Parts: sequence; C-alpha cells; structure tokens
Amino acid sequence: MKKQQFSYTLEDLAQRLGARLVGDPNVRVSGLSTLVDAAPGDIAFLANRAYLKYLADSQATAVLLHESHLDECKSHALVLDNPYLAYAELSRLFDPTAQAPQASVHPSAVVDETATLGANVEIGPQVVVGPGVSIGDGSRLQAGCVIGADSVLGEGCLLHPNVTLYHGVVIGARAVLHSGCVIGADGFGFAHDGKGWHKIAQLGGVMIGDDVEVGSCTSIDRGALGDTIIGNDVKIDSQVQIAHNVQIGDHSALAGCVGIAGSTKVGRYCLMGGGVGLAGHLEICDGVQVTGMSLVTNSITKPGVYSSGTGAMDNGLWRRNAVRFKQLDQLARRLNQVEKDLKDR
Repeated sequence: MKKQQFSYTLEDLAQRLGARLVGDPNVRVSGLSTLVDAAPGDIAFLANRAYLKYLADSQATAVLLHESHLDECKSHALVLDNPYLAYAELSRLFDPTAQAPQASVHPSAVVDETATLGANVEIGPQVVVGPGVSIGDGSRLQAGCVIGADSVLGEGCLLHPNVTLYHGVVIGARAVLHSGCVIGADGFGFAHDGKGWHKIAQLGGVMIGDDVEVGSCTSIDRGALGDTIIGNDVKIDSQVQIAHNVQIGDHSALAGCVGIAGSTKVGRYCLMGGGVGLAGHLEICDGVQVTGMSLVTNSITKPGVYSSGTGAMDNGLWRRNAVRFKQLDQLARRLNQVEKDLKDR
C-alpha cells in the first residue's frame, strides 16, 4: 500500500502514544521505517543502542526514541520510556491489512443453519461453518477456513486463510490465527498390544483465552479426556506442536518449532526460544525462560533462565569433545576417588 494513503500529524501521534513531542506538531508523516531505510515523510524508531550510530544520518522526518538519545537526534522526536512498545502501537496505524470487518457471507461459503453469527461478521470464500458454531461480533474468517461443530469463536477474531478448527474448540476474543494452523486435531494417543497399535479416542477439547496469536502451520491438539488449555495473551509462533492436555499460562510466548509433549504445564510469563522441546508430564513454574534448542526433561520449580545442548563449533573440535562427553562419568568417578584418597591421607 502506498505511503500517501496514510497521513498523521506528529501531534496526533504524540497524543496516541503519550509521548513528549520535540518539534513542530503540525508536521505530517506518511510511513513507518527503520533509521537506515527512512525517507523524508517517514517516522523511524530507535529501540536498541546498536542502531544509535545511524541516528545522526537518518533521513526520517521524526524518530521515536528514549530521552537519553535525544541530544543526538537532528529531526523531530517523540520521546518515550519504551520506544519499541511505541513502535508496536504505530505499526498498527500503518498496517495496510487493518480494516473494519463488514457483515457479509461470500456466496461460496457454507454456513450451517444452526450456526450463530454476531454483528459485522465477515465470512470469506469457501469457508465452512459447522452446526452449533458461535462466532462473535466483528470476527473475520478469510478464504478456506473450516470451523467444526459446536466450536466458539469470540468477538474481534481474525482467521487468515485455511485455518482449521476441529469440533468443540473454544477461542476467546481478539484471537489472530495464521494460515494453516490446526486447532483441536487428535492428540497422539495409542495403546500397544505387543503386535500393533490401537487408537485412543481423544474426547477432550481445546480452550484458548483472549488476545492469543497462533502462527502459521502450528498444531494444538485436543485433550484425551480433559481440555488442552491456552491462557490469555499467549503468543505462539509458526510450526509449534502443542500436544494433548498441555496447559500454557497467561502471557507466555513460544518461538518457532517449539514442541511440548502431552500433559505438561507451562506457567505464566514463560518464554521458550526457537526449537525448545519439553518432555511430557512436566511442570514449568511462572517466569521461566528456556533458551533456543534446549531440551527440558525435568520439571522446573524456580524462575530463571535455563539452557541445554552445546553451541556450534569447529567440527573437529566437536568430535573430540563428543568423545570426552562419553568419558565424563568415568572421569568423575576417578576424581572422586582421588579426593577420597587425599582425605584419607
């Protein structure tokens, strides 16, 4: 979308953000950009000291920044304690996809006669809405979405193309579900009789709170008996696997390719880096951060930052270290014996 389709005065933006304006309040900006890429008419932001070196030469008409960097700014400035949060708010003002939903059902959509649609619900092409479904006011379902029987979607939700909700899924208000995510598929439940596998019917559901975002091609499985539960304001990246009966507390965030095995409970305000794996039937307390590519096999009861695995290194060095990993137990036993012998002497 062309920049000229947006136009805001600095005074208007300052009032929206609660910022202190340094400069001409009547100057207008029509785009949002980085310090490096900004052109006249753009507003940029400085949220990381690593980019301070670009501030003086930036062509931005105005910059969001912290008070401590104001002296180095040659343009108009909007001064705040948290410029990155202000950038997040501004990004929505310049979002070309943001639009108010309009009450409409595309002719190619299939909406069961027992489904309930709230005010200003927008149903796109090839959408299927099953029996007993309830969709809240102002929700938008883009092309190819499928909403299974007796599912509930809160108000103000946005489902991007080809989202699938199985039956009995309950989602709160203002959810954003990205393309290809699947909510409520069967959990991985099978019993073995010594010869083959027997499927365990997954009788639970999925309950998702308010203000949750789920990335593309992410799977959240339904519970085996009880429900899989995702709290309020949880942010889930793309290609994440959440198994049956997992619980994730409010305000937690999971980066791409996280995998959580069945019945594990993750607390509130937890952060999981990319590729983190959590074994099943664990409990992770509130305020835990697990760094990328870590494997967690035991419950965590104390808030803090946790890591596992080894960082990348020269392959030859890694091979030598890998040999020594296998010797650690033997070396520890020998060291304990040496310490014991020294004490005996």
